[in-house]
Amino acid sequence: MTSRKPRTSDNSVTIGLTQMACSADPATNLDRQLHLLEQAATRGARILCTQELFRTPYFCQSEDYAHFALAESIPGPTTDALRKLARKRSVVIVGSIFEKRANGLYHNTAVIIDADGSLLGIYRKMHVPDDPLYYEKFYFAPGDLGFKSWKTRYATIGVLICWDQWFPEAARLTALQGADILFYPTAIGWHPAEKQQLGKAQHEAWELIQRSHAIANGCYVCATNRVGHERISASALSTQNSVLSTLHPGPSTQNGIEFWGQSFVASPDGQVMHRASPGREEIVIVPCDLDRVEYSRTHWPFLRDRRTDAYAELSRRFID
Repeated sequence: MTSRKPRTSDNSVTIGLTQMACSADPATNLDRQLHLLEQAATRGARILCTQELFRTPYFCQSEDYAHFALAESIPGPTTDALRKLARKRSVVIVGSIFEKRANGLYHNTAVIIDADGSLLGIYRKMHVPDDPLYYEKFYFAPGDLGFKSWKTRYATIGVLICWDQWFPEAARLTALQGADILFYPTAIGWHPAEKQQLGKAQHEAWELIQRSHAIANGCYVCATNRVGHERISASALSTQNSVLSTLHPGPSTQNGIEFWGQSFVASPDGQVMHRASPGREEIVIVPCDLDRVEYSRTHWPFLRDRRTDAYAELSRRFID
């Protein structure tokens, strides 16, 4: 691998990521998110990305049928508001939405809006977790649109969502469609009872796997995460702790999730260009030189040297 420094150019686009804490009121959260996006645009960002499910607290901490009322169609009020802002400020927006596709059919979805306010497309979360306090399979059907990239006014981008972060196949298949930048709207944090023992390793693993996607695919990776300590209701807590004590012996879930923020942008060589704070509302503004994508893919030619003839077994769940 060469150690020469990449050349610089004017082929640059400025990225804006927003991280915020969420209240119980969806309208308030939407207004706050729009304000942060406006600020990012004012500071020069041309491609903006929200955190995962920004209109609500992270309701997947419990299995509650009442939460389905939080979902909305696409297009719908949140999409309309984001499109209006994109058109007003000539910015590209990646926005996370709890999508109601049909009665009884819901997805964890991102909308991709171009700088003229047009809806370029949607991405539905392909990998859906089911872990203590992350009961997403109760709410979301797995995505059925596959992995995609979109040519926006400013760059070709790919969008994946949270749990997708841990799967190198998802990043690779998106990058193979020409994505210069991968965006990951995210909601991830610590179980407070585990934080002292496991917290450092958990956060480092989350960041490291995504930095590796940047290196392996020669592209920028942008992860935007929420902040705040969100607890579940007493009634839901009583039910879940009873279940968890049987299925998942270990710490109580009474302290909810402490979302760790630290939204970041990684360059194509895997270096963190900017990392936000762990507990504060923040806007991350980072200029990204798109010529570094070409530089990385020619000087570290991982895409060239892939042995596509030898990867058929990847389609199997496990090789016995």
